[in-house]
Amino acid sequence: MSSLPSDLRYAKSHEWARKEEDGSVTVGISDHAQELLGDLVFVELPEVGDSLDAGAECAVVESVKAASDVYSPLSGEVLAVNGELADAPETINEDAFGNGWMFKLKPGNIGQLDDLMDADAYAESVESEGH
Repeated sequence: MSSLPSDLRYAKSHEWARKEEDGSVTVGISDHAQELLGDLVFVELPEVGDSLDAGAECAVVESVKAASDVYSPLSGEVLAVNGELADAPETINEDAFGNGWMFKLKPGNIGQLDDLMDADAYAESVESEGH
């Protein structure tokens, strides 16, 4: 498995979350998730202003192999979405932890970040799945 950025927190459902300096949280799917899906061909993102609950479905990614739901790792309001993914969903394949981010949240409870896994725990979780 590729190296995992240690500054991110991870959900068991393969989303990552990064706390930004302005207090917002950027969300995407892990490199492992995009590898399982294969070449992405479509991304459906939440709308700016949507209110999301932690663990709730909020987006969809489709590849040539399958469609997969994306879950919000924390509760909050959507501040921004990565509109470039509409025309270039493959950006997630190329840079899952960088330019392939999906949306930014204004967290309702930043403490939920502590409920997510660190990079080591996420790596162990993926290994235990047998992928």
